[in-house]
Amino acid sequence: MRLLTNLPFLVMILACNHLSWHMIPAQSAQDSCNSNLNLTNLNGRILFDTSSLNCFPVWTSENFILRYSQAGPSLWNFVLSTPNTNSYIGMGFSPNGGMVGSSAIVGWVARDGSTNMKRYLLNGQTPSQVVVGQGDLEIVANTALVLSDSSRIYMVFQLVTNQPRQQHVYSVGDSSNPPPSSPSYRLTQHRSHNAIKLNYASGKSLSNPRNELSDLNFFINFDIVGCVYVYRIIGQASRIKAPYSNLKRSHGILNMMAWGILIPIGTMVARYLKHVDPLWFYVHSGIQSLGFILGFAGVIAGVVLDNRLDAKVGKHKGLGITILVLGCLQVLALLIRPSIDAKARQYWNLYHHNVGRLIISFAVVNIFYGIHLAKAGSSWNAGYGVVLAIFIITIAILEFRKLHKK
Repeated sequence: MRLLTNLPFLVMILACNHLSWHMIPAQSAQDSCNSNLNLTNLNGRILFDTSSLNCFPVWTSENFILRYSQAGPSLWNFVLSTPNTNSYIGMGFSPNGGMVGSSAIVGWVARDGSTNMKRYLLNGQTPSQVVVGQGDLEIVANTALVLSDSSRIYMVFQLVTNQPRQQHVYSVGDSSNPPPSSPSYRLTQHRSHNAIKLNYASGKSLSNPRNELSDLNFFINFDIVGCVYVYRIIGQASRIKAPYSNLKRSHGILNMMAWGILIPIGTMVARYLKHVDPLWFYVHSGIQSLGFILGFAGVIAGVVLDNRLDAKVGKHKGLGITILVLGCLQVLALLIRPSIDAKARQYWNLYHHNVGRLIISFAVVNIFYGIHLAKAGSSWNAGYGVVLAIFIITIAILEFRKLHKK
């Protein structure tokens, strides 16, 4: 009988045991490491030898190609090739794999056709914290230039260093914003960014804890040993394709849908539909099970994201983990609930109801806080605010009817 009453919970779990995101890389056939291009068209304009450059596709989805070589004991040649997206492109050398703290080189083609390149120090994540002309990169001035050829941009420079940092960050600006201009040369928010760790000797990408994910596959397995559920999550990451923005969006949508929408709906079902027994229980447990699974995946996505960014989100992360722990306690409570006529049932009800209310309260606060941290804009606040308003109005009406019946 206990297995039958938990059937909706098991069905929703099995239906949701594989979540994945896939991105299709952009295509550009004008330049590749296999094209034997060797910068033939640009050799007369580049002031160092380009015939023996190593080549590596550092950002597949945006078709960023890096060519490089060591020209001397303390001199390195770099050529970054990207599609011309009518915005800036950036390459940063990072001490820790993150964008914050990196020294970067940014180049662009202005709308009048002129080209420019500047150094920047990435002190933070807002435009005001990105300081032009700063950083620890020493560039040979007469070799630094931006070239445009066949719908691509080539950012060319020589770097004075014994060994360039292996951890790189790349960015591409939003074409809807104008390129940087005098006198401030302030950068606008990038459209997307990427991070890799490059082995200069082998020309291959090394394992990097901040690499972006092309697939984030969560396999959620549920084993039953007596009355114990064992949850196992395996995160599988493959080569770099998807920008962080997609992982952020998935994290936000999963948690908002799970903890902020499904869990409150399931709670309302349990409170206001008791008169349709036992249907209310199956609907309640099914909705809560789905909410828990999506919320579980959302929190794990947030943990993965936190490991790849330099954002200071300790409070947000702490609240998220607290919500997940309380959700796990609710799952355990469902499995060990006493029979309806047992003396302990009233205490179980008190615990179960109040922990549920606590989860919802924490979730609402953390959703709005997460929107604030992500700078997602007023549309996200307004959208979820409308959902909450609908919940509040519905609850008020149902509470009034419930009191009226008494």
